[in-house]
Amino acid sequence: MDSRERVALTLAHQEADRIPIDYWATPEVNAGLLKHFGVSSLEQVLQHFDVDFRYIEGPQYIGPPLTIRPDGSKEDHFGVPRRSVSFGQGPKGGTYSEVTEYPLEKAATVEEIEAYPKWPKPEWFDYKCIREQARQARATGKVVVFMGDRLNRCAQLKPAMYVRGVEQILVDMMIEPEIASAVFRKIADFYAEYARRTLEAAEGDIDIFFTGDDFGTQDNLFMSVDLWRKLLRGGFKRFVEIGHAYGCKIAHHSCGCVYPLIGDLIECGLDILNPLQPDTTQMDYTKIKRDFGGRIAFHGAISIQKTMPYGTPDDVRREVRDRAEKLGPRGGYIFCTAHNMQADTPLENVVALFEAYKKSGAYR
Repeated sequence: MDSRERVALTLAHQEADRIPIDYWATPEVNAGLLKHFGVSSLEQVLQHFDVDFRYIEGPQYIGPPLTIRPDGSKEDHFGVPRRSVSFGQGPKGGTYSEVTEYPLEKAATVEEIEAYPKWPKPEWFDYKCIREQARQARATGKVVVFMGDRLNRCAQLKPAMYVRGVEQILVDMMIEPEIASAVFRKIADFYAEYARRTLEAAEGDIDIFFTGDDFGTQDNLFMSVDLWRKLLRGGFKRFVEIGHAYGCKIAHHSCGCVYPLIGDLIECGLDILNPLQPDTTQMDYTKIKRDFGGRIAFHGAISIQKTMPYGTPDDVRREVRDRAEKLGPRGGYIFCTAHNMQADTPLENVVALFEAYKKSGAYR
């Protein structure tokens, strides 16, 4: 059975030959695996691990030159300044991009939100490259996914946190909903057209359209379900409908405890929910599978907060077996870590993870 057949059966809530496998990791982990296996490309690692998915890079930015500020921070296409921050040392070190200022944090009216001069435009991106990206990914025989990184992944709340500030946009949702609505509308309008142009350029060669927006914390949602329905549901459903119009299955990534929203996500048409983050409250996989397993597929659920960085290979194997037993029956589950494996993850745990996927994920 090939990857496309395997995933199609899984998403139809049927058991294939095995549970499909996906791979998420930081560049530091990728580099460590290239060295470990003595290979020169990530594709060789993915083939070695028998990964069923291939992600395309997405559109290329061709818009106005991005501003570099005197402190060295560089504005992204939302006008949000970021700087590179280093952490750790040696093979356990790396870099990440940190926001240095929220450009709309002080805006006090809807008119100020609307007048912000740096809202991005879909035409700032070149979509012609998508055709070749999708064609090459399709040629691998794997399932083709468009997700993008944290700046070009279709979302609403996360970009709002970048432009308005984490605390301020959450306050807006409670006491200034008109301002919150204006911010979300500007963001959703951009991403909806960005997604439409991307999927159109692929000419049918994208199988899964992966959106991403963090609605949850370790303990609960960032907002009440009613506020989500009032302010975010419309844009979320809009993204789902665009993907379905182009023949894609729709996946959504949200960190944190999102159990209270799963029913709403299903009603909006979502096909795949990632990551069912472990180490948060309400992540009872037996209950989640019982309550929702016939209506939505699940992707992820392997801990990058505890098991992968701090556990032993045997801990990794036990966790994989647990997920297979609780989420795997009757299909509808895809193996993956709950987010990118980080630089502090021992390579022996990564290797044990993919060996366990094959062993514990076999249906027959």
